Amino acid sequence: MQRIRLRYTKRGRLRFTSHRDFQRAFERALRRAEVPMAYSAGFTPHPKVSYANAAPTGTGSEAEYLEIALTETRDPETLRALLDESLPAGLDITDAVEARTSGLADRLTASVWELRLDGVTPEDAEKAVEAFLAAETVEVQRKTKNGIRTFDARAAVADLVADRPQAHSLADRPLDNACAILRLVVRHVTPAVRPDDVLSGLRAVADLAPPVPAAVTRLAQGLFDEESGTVTDPLAPDRETVTAASPTAAVTASATAPGTGSA
Repeated sequence: MQRIRLRYTKRGRLRFTSHRDFQRAFERALRRAEVPMAYSAGFTPHPKVSYANAAPTGTGSEAEYLEIALTETRDPETLRALLDESLPAGLDITDAVEARTSGLADRLTASVWELRLDGVTPEDAEKAVEAFLAAETVEVQRKTKNGIRTFDARAAVADLVADRPQAHSLADRPLDNACAILRLVVRHVTPAVRPDDVLSGLRAVADLAPPVPAAVTRLAQGLFDEESGTVTDPLAPDRETVTAASPTAAVTASATAPGTGSA
């Protein structure tokens, strides 16, 4: 059995698709692309697809991940292209690698988010960010199926900065009024702290209340490096293992080893 790990996006209007909607669309794409899927056992077999930490409905993402199990070996890049062609524009498969390591979900320990706040000046956003980061705790509330839950939104935030929008970020929503961009790095903790929880925290500490809903996009997710404060690519260990095990790498290593050569 071969396992392939995929990175995909939710862009434009497709950000409003639920995770269940994506599951249905992806399973249709598997059938269209004639992927030799492995199936679970039992009375109702399902294709072996493992989804990892899906973004909330309504948020865009450049870094969603899943893993599929195949009954026949396939080239990851060829498979990626076939699946990408079979999905609607906006749900794009951007990377594929053969799984050579375990624990993909364990490497998703933090996310990088971009929050576009229309109607908020960068100066007001900067003041609110300063107040949020200066607080030891920022309690927020969220409605859950078990009622209202109160938790600290500050502890999970590894980094938060306010900035002005760049030209490339104005394509979907042209700038015709005040606008601030927040870039947020948040650790994946329990209970999960989401971008809207951080916005609730900014409202609590600095009365920052955007007049329209924020446009939220996940830019990356992966293992959080405490020393550099960056989020690393979770597919990198698999890619490095595949490269090290490739025949080309083995031949190169043999040719450059001391004492080798033609007899």
